[in-house]
Amino acid sequence: MEYTGERVIPELMNPKNGLLIEHIARYKFAKKFAKGRVLDIACGVGYGSEILLEDNREIKEIVGIDICKDTIEYAKKHYNFPQTSYFCDDALNTRLHEIYGTFDTIISFETIEHFRGDEIFINNLYNLLKPNGTLIISTPFGRGKNYPCSCPFHVYQYTEEEFLEILKPFNEITMYHQVDTTIEIPKKDKKYYLMVAVCRKK
Repeated sequence: MEYTGERVIPELMNPKNGLLIEHIARYKFAKKFAKGRVLDIACGVGYGSEILLEDNREIKEIVGIDICKDTIEYAKKHYNFPQTSYFCDDALNTRLHEIYGTFDTIISFETIEHFRGDEIFINNLYNLLKPNGTLIISTPFGRGKNYPCSCPFHVYQYTEEEFLEILKPFNEITMYHQVDTTIEIPKKDKKYYLMVAVCRKK
């Protein structure tokens, strides 16, 4: 595969690349919550599976879904483990829960800002998540959905209020903020770049 700057491909990136380091930090954060049957939606090349599975006996299965056929083929070749399976599908396909079943944990990093139809996507995630399941979802801070995006790959960039509003189907939401490798409950007067929400469905 060719590295274009849009997708994280660890084998083609400098290990000191900030984008790569931030993404790895998010998967390490998600690992603390991941258990049972796990869905990584918009999994890209599948590198997250390796991070999630390392020294984690709580995970029984990881299903990776991505819209790009080439990335799924790459994932099958480079990140194929006994617990993993990868499929090419659309995150806005409203039949996802009928096709793939439901999950104890869902991970969705840097996905929701890439397309129109965020309410459809969140409803899909809700239907895919089992009762008492956990969703870990991230997106960059932005000026708001009604403002132009500085990133050419993004359709939306959310304020925190907008992000919380779109996540309202979930019963319990804990918002973390990220800067570099630090993901924490936000501290006053500290600048962060991304939001990471941990959502539960009761």
